[in-house]
Amino acid sequence: MFVDGSRKEHVNMVFIGHVDAGKSTIGGHLMYLTGMVDKRTLDKYEREAKDKGRESWFALMIHGVTSKTNSICCGISPWSSYFRYLSWALDTNDEEREKGKTVECGRAFFETDKKHFTILDAPGHKSFVPNMISGATQADLAVLVISARKGEFETGFDRGGQTREHAMLVKTTGVKYLIVLVNKMDDPTVNWDEERYKEIQNKLTPYLRKCGFNPKTDIIYIPVSGLTGAFLKERPNSQFGSWYTGPCFIEYIDTMLPSISRDYEGPVRVIIADKYSDMGTIIIGKMESGVLVKGQTLTVMPNRTSIQVIQLWSDDVEVDKVVSGDNVKLKLKGIEDNDILPGFVLCSPDALCHVGRVFDAEVRFFLHFMEQLS
Repeated sequence: MFVDGSRKEHVNMVFIGHVDAGKSTIGGHLMYLTGMVDKRTLDKYEREAKDKGRESWFALMIHGVTSKTNSICCGISPWSSYFRYLSWALDTNDEEREKGKTVECGRAFFETDKKHFTILDAPGHKSFVPNMISGATQADLAVLVISARKGEFETGFDRGGQTREHAMLVKTTGVKYLIVLVNKMDDPTVNWDEERYKEIQNKLTPYLRKCGFNPKTDIIYIPVSGLTGAFLKERPNSQFGSWYTGPCFIEYIDTMLPSISRDYEGPVRVIIADKYSDMGTIIIGKMESGVLVKGQTLTVMPNRTSIQVIQLWSDDVEVDKVVSGDNVKLKLKGIEDNDILPGFVLCSPDALCHVGRVFDAEVRFFLHFMEQLS
């Protein structure tokens, strides 16, 4: 089936890393820098934070860097006082905003000149690893956010932290490319120190190699400040980070990231990540192959139920067609949501996926999980 050549390439990126590394703040800042979040929206977030009594928490979060904000942000972002609320662009439910932590896998999107990106913001706390895996299974690209703040990198990378586990999990789910954003470089304990950046790089790279990533072809490191936006889209007009000569984050993902291979000619495969009921059965998932149009009949595997797709959305925009690589929401006719589980697959009726009761698996245990079980 023909796929419109004018479509921008769709890339699904999951933000991973230890709790409080700055994943949601960076994701929110990317939405601001690409025009998906404006000053009016940030005003709204500020009012909501005050109503919930969270303004003091945000002030604590940025304590120690505000004195440097104007010089770091010079030429990048004119509304630095609003940046403390950027994480709310992805942390959208009450529990996440109350705790200041991502719980579910947040979802948002933005566009660059050449590509369309879906952000999957995975929770960093070890209690929500299943939610993180849900995001990783839908991703083409992983962005590993590391806190450069003194002590925080060590906490996230050493035993009990989520940095190691997240990196291993995204590789296991099939992610090929990894961007490591060394965040909080503007923190007073770091102050854009190149030696701290290299220290993190030298400690992290051997482990990522063990996970299966090729450091020469699959990994790039970029120093950033999620709060000020430095090196996300533009370089700061200051001496900070002058030693870094590589690309900014948006420049890299728009023009230098290798194209993701898509199977538009294959049978329809939609991996179901979630489901709910809203005037009918709704599923959320990713198109792994094929082209799907409104009204098309599919088969739900493994229970072999025939269904019809009566509505389609791609990144919350209703459309008539979705293609391989799209993150989709579908309304189905012919099945109840109670009869669907995450992991089920929507298939072309004449090309069903294989099912089985027995399989071989390679199992890896993480030490802190074993400690919890003992």
